[in-house]
Amino acid sequence: MKFFLDFLHQKVPRDRGEIPAYYSRALTAGEILQAVYFLVCFFLYPLINSRWEWIPMIFIVATGLCLWAVKHANVRINLILYAVICCGWVFWNVQHFGWSSGVQHFLTLMVVLVFFNVYDKPLTKCFWLILILAFRILLFSISQRVPAMYKMDTEANTIYQTVNTVAFFLMLACMCVIFSTSIQDTERQLRLKNQTLYKEAGTDPLTGLPNRRAMIETIEKYYKENGDKPFSVAIADIDFFKKVNDTYGHNCGDYTLVKLTELFVEHAMGRYTVCRWGGEEFCFFIPETNLDDAGTMMNDLCFAVEKMPLEYEDHQLSITITIGVEEYDFASPLEDLMDSADEKLYMGKKAGRNRVVV
Repeated sequence: MKFFLDFLHQKVPRDRGEIPAYYSRALTAGEILQAVYFLVCFFLYPLINSRWEWIPMIFIVATGLCLWAVKHANVRINLILYAVICCGWVFWNVQHFGWSSGVQHFLTLMVVLVFFNVYDKPLTKCFWLILILAFRILLFSISQRVPAMYKMDTEANTIYQTVNTVAFFLMLACMCVIFSTSIQDTERQLRLKNQTLYKEAGTDPLTGLPNRRAMIETIEKYYKENGDKPFSVAIADIDFFKKVNDTYGHNCGDYTLVKLTELFVEHAMGRYTVCRWGGEEFCFFIPETNLDDAGTMMNDLCFAVEKMPLEYEDHQLSITITIGVEEYDFASPLEDLMDSADEKLYMGKKAGRNRVVV
């Protein structure tokens, strides 16, 4: 019931007159196959009915009009034209050859086209369905009361039924392949776009590192999947970074952050993950590492930063960082872990900077 109610409440885009590419392909392919089918029927009738029938040629011309309309008219007009041809063909066949000719299955193609039309409201689609269903029931009722004009023998009826069945399934399969391929392609593109947006939402645009949100997700995921394994975090801050910005400009500050990021990534060697925590602060997630080992690793990094040469517009620069390191105790909330590392960072700032506090 909920599924049906959700369907009825679907919003649809406004019809601007154009036909979506996937819908145009489905109409074109279906109508070309339909024209070929009418031509086959034209040459088949003398074999199964001992006489020529010129009605298929009229339907071929009408199908040609439909193909023209695909390029020049909107979806609604194309649906109406297709419905007229389909209903007319089914009615003529049932009247001449009876219900057993199997042409009534072609009405199903109309249902497929109706429900894959994104411009029709759900209630309109239901109305189309009721009309098609009513026409089929009425046609069946008439066929039971009024005998067919031409009586085909068993062999002829089998041949005609086979031709109709093959034609119907070919057209149905063709439309379904086009529609399903379009839906799958749209979903694939949407997933890729969502992945891109998700990545962008979790990435710092300047350094290309994960941002604070992405780092928190990484730590939480690790904790959930490896609850019994130790891990440590470290928060680093560039010493006197404001002085760099004030002296050489914010472009130099950006350059410094980028070069520092390159050093962090090179030093990590897969041992830890680093993110831009905010401003001139960076956060390090060091999995499967206790406090002592993490402190040693951060000391090496702190020394590497101090020795890193920086040159911006003929200016020789040098920077240092202060780092606070903390190991998770498996008891406190993860927020307390980050707060503790932050407190140690500021302890290092007060003690003179360019150091690691564990």
